[in-house]
Amino acid sequence: MHYNSPREIALKFAEAGMKKSKLSFTQFATIAILGGAFIAFGGLLSVMVAGGMPGIGTENPGLIKCIAGSLFPIGLIMVSVTGADLFTSDCTAFTLPLLQKKLPVMSFLKLLAYSYIFNFVGAQLVAYLFSSGIGSFSQDPWQSYLHHYAAAKVNQDFLTVFIKGIGANWLVCLGMWMGYASKDIIGKCIGIWIPVMLFVTLGYEHSIANMFFMPAAIYSGADILWSDFIIHNLIPATLGNLIGGAVLVGCVYWYLYLKD
Repeated sequence: MHYNSPREIALKFAEAGMKKSKLSFTQFATIAILGGAFIAFGGLLSVMVAGGMPGIGTENPGLIKCIAGSLFPIGLIMVSVTGADLFTSDCTAFTLPLLQKKLPVMSFLKLLAYSYIFNFVGAQLVAYLFSSGIGSFSQDPWQSYLHHYAAAKVNQDFLTVFIKGIGANWLVCLGMWMGYASKDIIGKCIGIWIPVMLFVTLGYEHSIANMFFMPAAIYSGADILWSDFIIHNLIPATLGNLIGGAVLVGCVYWYLYLKD
C-alpha cells in the first residue's frame, strides 16, 4: 500500500498532537507564531493574485474565487511540511489523544489557547509588517478587493459565520488528515490542497486566516472596527472551527478508528 490506512492516519495525527504537547512553552509559541504567519502568507498570495484581476472578476466571479482558493492552501502546506502549529488543525490533533485519555483536559484547553494566541501574533507580522506596512494594499485594485472582502466577512450574522466556521475547519482538518495519508511530499501537498481549496472557494470562515484578512484591511485604512471584527466574525468563526475540527473530525475518527 502506497498510502497510510485511515487507522494509521488517526494514530499519526494523535501522535503529532502528543509530540507538540511535550514541547517547551517557548518552542510551542515559536511554531504557533510560524503557523499564523504561514497561513497569512497564503492569504496574502491569494489577495495579490485574485485581487489583481478586477476585469476577470467582474465577468467571472466564480473563477476569481477558485483562483483564490487554489492559492491559499500553500499556507497550510507550509505549516504541515515544516512542523508549524495551527489552532484549527490542533482541534483534531489534540482531540484524538484527549479521547484516548493520553492528554488531560486542562492541557487540551491550555494548548489550544496558546496556539490561538500565538497564531494571532504570527498573522499580525504578515498582516502589518510584510503587507500593509510596505504598501501592498495602498492602491487599487488590491485595496478595493481586500476592503470589500473584509467588509463582506464582517457584515454577516452570528449564526451564518458560525456555520461557515464549522464547514471551514471540517475541511481544513480533513486536509491535514489527507496529508497524513501520504508517504511522500507530493502526495502530502495534494492531499492538503484539495479540501482547503474547497473551503476557500466556497467562502467559509477560518479564524486564523481571518486574523490576517481583517487586520490587513484595517491597517490599510478599511472602515472596519476591531470590535466589529472580533464580535461579528472572529468569535463565531472560532467557535465553528472548534466544532468542525474537534467534533466532525476528531470525535468522528476517534470513534471509527481508535475507540477500543
